[in-house]
Amino acid sequence: MSNEAKTIGDTFKQRRQELSLSLKEVENATSIRMNYLRSIEDGEMEKLISPVYAYGFVRQYAAFLGIDGEKLIQSHPHLFRPPKPQEFSYGIGTLEIRGNPTAGVKWFPSAVWILVTFAVGALAWWTARSLDLF
Repeated sequence: MSNEAKTIGDTFKQRRQELSLSLKEVENATSIRMNYLRSIEDGEMEKLISPVYAYGFVRQYAAFLGIDGEKLIQSHPHLFRPPKPQEFSYGIGTLEIRGNPTAGVKWFPSAVWILVTFAVGALAWWTARSLDLF
């Protein structure tokens, strides 16, 4: 948590309290979940889903409170910048294709149904032959 994020959060919290609004009322009006609103007010932007969501939530929350959200975001762009992508190193086992332990028996249910169908047909033929129906 940075001091800048905490300052932004305090600004939102103070403005919300000036307007005598609860977090629940803000949640209902903005459709931003209360836990995200609380994270913004506490200056814990890292608890939001991603920097893109933080950007959108802050803009929307600021607009609702009558604060210039764009100015806040432009003055603290590093709070809303996505983290640098981590390098992925290919090591042993990262590209292995793992077999499915049950892959060898996928044919079994089909084979059982084919055998059952054949057996029922043979039994019907034998019964009809025994009763001289042909």
